[in-house]
Amino acid sequence: MKKVVYTLLALVAVTLAGCGSNQKTASSNSETTSNSRAASIMVKDSDGAEVKVPTNPEKVVVFDNGSLDTMDALGVGDAVIGAPTENLPEYLATYSDVENAGGIKEPDLEKINQLQPDLIIISGRQSDFKEDLSAIAPTLYLAVDGSDPWNSTKENITTLAKIFQKEEEAKTQIADLEDEIAELKTGAAKAGKALVVLVNEGQLSAYGAGSRFGIIHDTFGFAQADDQIEASTHGQSVSYEYVLEKNPDVLFVIDRTQAIGGDDTNNNVADNELVKETNAGKNGKVITLQPDVWYLSGGGLESTQTMLEDVQKALE
Repeated sequence: MKKVVYTLLALVAVTLAGCGSNQKTASSNSETTSNSRAASIMVKDSDGAEVKVPTNPEKVVVFDNGSLDTMDALGVGDAVIGAPTENLPEYLATYSDVENAGGIKEPDLEKINQLQPDLIIISGRQSDFKEDLSAIAPTLYLAVDGSDPWNSTKENITTLAKIFQKEEEAKTQIADLEDEIAELKTGAAKAGKALVVLVNEGQLSAYGAGSRFGIIHDTFGFAQADDQIEASTHGQSVSYEYVLEKNPDVLFVIDRTQAIGGDDTNNNVADNELVKETNAGKNGKVITLQPDVWYLSGGGLESTQTMLEDVQKALE
């Protein structure tokens, strides 16, 4: 009888020890998960300033559409809890059901504070709010440098990849894009001179190298029809007579009105009689670029791919 009692006591002791061990393991796992979530990394923003941000943040508010499409391409879009949903390009429409964090130029600080994000990502349009947003959560400023668009785009992609521990995926996708860029440049070198214009309710602005749409010249390799265009955010105001005078072989058109709304009845550049007299007009080389990508986005993995496909039409 005593042997039976001793055996039962021993079994109870082993069971209790096992439970204690399981509890310690669960506790240890919980601490590891907690520490993993709390881990941080130092990265540089587009101004060269170092910013301490969490790794693998679970709640991110994104104002920069290029960063949003990079996160989407890297498979970490589930972390996005807020964005300027009324200003999303069509290719990012799946994110229209996240919380509206304000306008693309004016973040809703109260709403963002309520969301309690782990990270906020902004670009030039929201730069005036950087200090206010930084008081809510770590705020990372990522923008495309017009004087070096592709390298700055790669830096932004790599920065996001580091934060989300997706560096190998990013390297692969960047390498694929660089192969496409190299192939495009070969064709662009034979395409003649190109001019990039933005049309807004019938009014034209021209953009050259070093501008917000300078990637067409600086990265994709299209020669400029006018190398004296002033590099500025809003472009150089021009007329249809100017377009005829420069006589581009390829005319790239970005319709701002279509991207944000307004009166676009006078925006069909290809139908203009003076444009029809240019080499581009005569040869069917007036290329309308996807407006929501070029005007509202850019600087991301998905948007760069779309831009490549857009300008490729000039070589067909």
